[in-house]
Amino acid sequence: MTEPASLFSLGMTRFAKVRRDLEAVVVQGRIASGCYEFLLFGFKQGWACLFGGLMLALLLGTHFFYPADLPLHRYDFLTLAAVGIQALMLLLRLETLREAWVICTFHVVGTVMELFKTAAGSWIYPEASLLHIGPVPMFSGFMYAAVGSYIARIWRIFDFRFTGYPPRWTTILLAVAIYVNFFAHHWLPDLRLGLFAFAIFLFRRTTIWFTPFRRARAMPLLVGFFLVALFIWFGENIGTFANAWTYPDQKDGWHLVSIGKLGSWYLLMIISFVLVSLIHAAAPREAGIKPVSA
Repeated sequence: MTEPASLFSLGMTRFAKVRRDLEAVVVQGRIASGCYEFLLFGFKQGWACLFGGLMLALLLGTHFFYPADLPLHRYDFLTLAAVGIQALMLLLRLETLREAWVICTFHVVGTVMELFKTAAGSWIYPEASLLHIGPVPMFSGFMYAAVGSYIARIWRIFDFRFTGYPPRWTTILLAVAIYVNFFAHHWLPDLRLGLFAFAIFLFRRTTIWFTPFRRARAMPLLVGFFLVALFIWFGENIGTFANAWTYPDQKDGWHLVSIGKLGSWYLLMIISFVLVSLIHAAAPREAGIKPVSA
């Protein structure tokens, strides 16, 4: 697999070197090859989720073990820890500068949404903090950044290519409309059903190609959006369980986040994907070989 030229300009990351060696392994036999590809797929997915996984581990760890009498608030510790993780990943060359830029962009976009949604009472942050903007602790932006980080990293790691990708201006229009609706539906009619229909229409023929090992595999992009949104919903349940934030209907005790939130995460996934397509690559590349179905 050929790395983008921009990655070479930064120097190969440690993971890129490990991936190169793993992909060079020769595996004999159909079953053995399939098992190896599955394990390599899981390894690459885990690496792409590194930042998000560490953040979720911090949320759970501090929920159970953070001393209540420390002068440093738990939320402030989470903010400093997130910044430290980013610095360490760059220092150890576990992340590229482009991926760090994606994280910063998502932090800003997410914080703006957080400020509005908390003011509207959609959710609250129940604990105190010093590092905050209004009622929003600074660590919250890193939760959105974790989504952007995952998409940017997985895009490169699996060498994403596409068939039937719609014109970029239409995807930008959809992403902007979704983002505006997240705010406007508090005063105007909620257009999310129409946005779902628009997304299905735009991406109905789009196939994403990804390469876990040596053969290109294919999946409808809309299915990919759903699978990632589902795992984000799982992560949101971990976050609310860890009291990182809570919804109004959880004030009397924790319970699973409404499955209806999955639709919101699906739409947020589309925003994230389009934004990464603008930052991470000049344009989604058209696949040039016939894929093997996943």
